[in-house]
Amino acid sequence: MGATGKPLESTAKAIDDRFGMAKFGTSVIKKVFPDHWSFLLGEIALYAFVILLATGTFLTLFFKPGMNPVVYDGSYEALRGVKMSEAYASTLNITFDVRGGLLMRQMHHWAAVIFIAAIMIHALRHFFTGSYRKPRELNWLIGMGLFVLALLEGFAGYSLPDDLLSGSGLRIAAGVMESIPLVGSYLTMFVFGGEFPDGMSGDFIPRLYIVHVLLVPGVLLLLIPLHGVILTWVVKHTQFPGPGRTERNVVGYQFFPVFMAKTMAFFLATATVTALLATFLQINPVWLFGPYDPSAVSAGAQPDWYLGFLEGALRVMPGWELSFLGYTLSLNVFIPAVVVPGLFFTALGAYPFLERWYLKDDRYHHTLDRPRNAPFRTSLGAAGVTFYGLLWAAGGNDVIASQFNVSLYATTWFFRVTLLAGPFVAYAITHRICMGLQRRDAALVEHGVETGIIVQSEDGEFEEVTRPLTEAERSVVLSKKEMPRLSLEPDESGVVSPNALKLSSRLRVRLNEAYHREPSNGNGAHGNGNGAHGNGNGAHGNGALGNGNGRHALETAHAPEPDDETVR
Repeated sequence: MGATGKPLESTAKAIDDRFGMAKFGTSVIKKVFPDHWSFLLGEIALYAFVILLATGTFLTLFFKPGMNPVVYDGSYEALRGVKMSEAYASTLNITFDVRGGLLMRQMHHWAAVIFIAAIMIHALRHFFTGSYRKPRELNWLIGMGLFVLALLEGFAGYSLPDDLLSGSGLRIAAGVMESIPLVGSYLTMFVFGGEFPDGMSGDFIPRLYIVHVLLVPGVLLLLIPLHGVILTWVVKHTQFPGPGRTERNVVGYQFFPVFMAKTMAFFLATATVTALLATFLQINPVWLFGPYDPSAVSAGAQPDWYLGFLEGALRVMPGWELSFLGYTLSLNVFIPAVVVPGLFFTALGAYPFLERWYLKDDRYHHTLDRPRNAPFRTSLGAAGVTFYGLLWAAGGNDVIASQFNVSLYATTWFFRVTLLAGPFVAYAITHRICMGLQRRDAALVEHGVETGIIVQSEDGEFEEVTRPLTEAERSVVLSKKEMPRLSLEPDESGVVSPNALKLSSRLRVRLNEAYHREPSNGNGAHGNGNGAHGNGNGAHGNGALGNGNGRHALETAHAPEPDDETVR
């Protein structure tokens, strides 16, 4: 040990002298992570991406991204002697003639499905708990970018085999590009190298291959560590409310050994589940579809689930077209495939800044909200999920009509109506549920927790015994944060601010009022002044949009708080 230890010690000292690795390593080991199952959702996405890289590397050794026609003579007898592209033939070769090829293909596809599903659920957790607020707006934008890139990567991946299903998807993509006003036809010719499919360049699949294995993964490899590691470690991890948890500390376990052991076990579990899915559940059986043929139509064809919302939007959109000066604007394609997803993702990316604007909230937020305590945000999220879910279900309107023996036109009109009404219904129901849960919290603070024990008093009256909330329960129930309340009312002198006459100011106040709607009978924990979260005496002034006297009482320190950490 002495002979080997000295060179290692001197090497470590030399590295530390030049790069300061010992200090960095110590800070890494002592980093505290909160202990909550929902924080593992992001790790599922990270580990699925690692599996994608590993299985994708294996597949690149055998896949031939070419459009040259060949005659298949492999092991799959049903397609032997059929003319097809090199891409499709090599996919069949991987599936039937490469040892472990089918398992790797299915693991790759299942990992892509898990990757995007984990990103979506992870994003919903961030939205409903408000973790995107200052100072994490940039991280939210990076996450939305990762989501869009993951959708693009998934579409490029299952388009590469050049089978009938993937070719149909490319046909839809070409139609969407062509529907874009002014530049649509030029964009289509640039991407495909000609008109789809007859004039399409033989270089398209190789181009798509480079996008799939090099360009998008390279950007993902840059953004994923930035999103999940660097910014999380620099900005500070969020945590749910609980005993001893404040905006100025982090309560949890150190990175090593507790978190490291848990996360490695979770990686192995994710890989195991992916392998089991690939082993026992078939996905994307390209050999059943055959090579792409523009004249062939596959009944009941569906894209991967994460692109089902685009398919649904195209199916429910009426056949609207406009003709002007000899040009045709295909609204039936442009609106559902370009405008709707564009507005949807723009709204998602802009919401943290919009909420910060209408709440006039510049504070740092390291403790998460319970969804019930932000009913306006939670209801908006439920409305968005409903809208997305209905579009996704509409992508299978033909399958629904066939399986339930109903008219295809009836299912289409059902989705058209529910797409307009469903989000409003979901908003109203969710808001009412949140208000009910807040009233329940107020009752718990006021009356205590029911024990199920019934006693009889001396005068014969029966009543249930309750117990007061424990300190841990009370810290969670009373975790609702007060936000600045804006008003258009005149100030003490009876003067109305000129800003109050602006449309933007009125919209800002209306959104602020919607956010602050209280339970109708709330005199307890979340009431109007007598409970644990009363608005106090003058904490929120009247001139929030006027002379600036209505700043929130807690808006005094905007500098980053020290990263105090409590280790369990």
